[in-house]
Amino acid sequence: MTFPTQFDSETELSSVNSILGIIGQAPMTALEFDNPEVSLIYQLLGEASKDIQNEGWVFNTEKHYLLQKNDDNKIAIPNNMLRVDLHDGGTSRFYDTVKRNGVLYDKIEHTDIWKDDVYADIVWFFEYEDLPSVFKRYATYKAGTRAATQLVGNPQLVQLLAAQEAQSRAACLEYECNQGGYTMFGFGDNTSYTSYKPFQGLNRVV
Repeated sequence: MTFPTQFDSETELSSVNSILGIIGQAPMTALEFDNPEVSLIYQLLGEASKDIQNEGWVFNTEKHYLLQKNDDNKIAIPNNMLRVDLHDGGTSRFYDTVKRNGVLYDKIEHTDIWKDDVYADIVWFFEYEDLPSVFKRYATYKAGTRAATQLVGNPQLVQLLAAQEAQSRAACLEYECNQGGYTMFGFGDNTSYTSYKPFQGLNRVV
């Protein structure tokens, strides 16, 4: 059984068309950046996507990621890394790292020269097509709210869109909780824990 390809994924074009529909404009068959309105909406969508991803979610966060120094003993930080912090930086105060001039800089030693490779917790920036569906919808409504504010100026419409934006964020939080596998016990990576199951008290075999 096959399904229509238009439902396979949400694209930048479909999101831009959704926003155009929000502000009462006709959809486009292709992204035409010579149209100032479409260009602005595309920019707003990109800004919304980056703002959302910058919060750090389970889909774009990696912990204990190896960063290797180059021949100059510096650690380059590419532009698709939104946040970089040394692993266990919350308990270890031997380093205080930031991105400076495209490389990892230690504010305690006041240097960007590293003796060893380091492990870091990374928040990545992904292209729009690679975002989970719920985050695409969140970005669409977030950009739609901004577009309505700037292009329409209808307070009632903005208020309605803000409610839809809040609902789509709630869906993202649900995704985060389901996919994150979070626990109050604070177990680290590559560990497992089997909690007590009340029904086992009636199982005389175990």
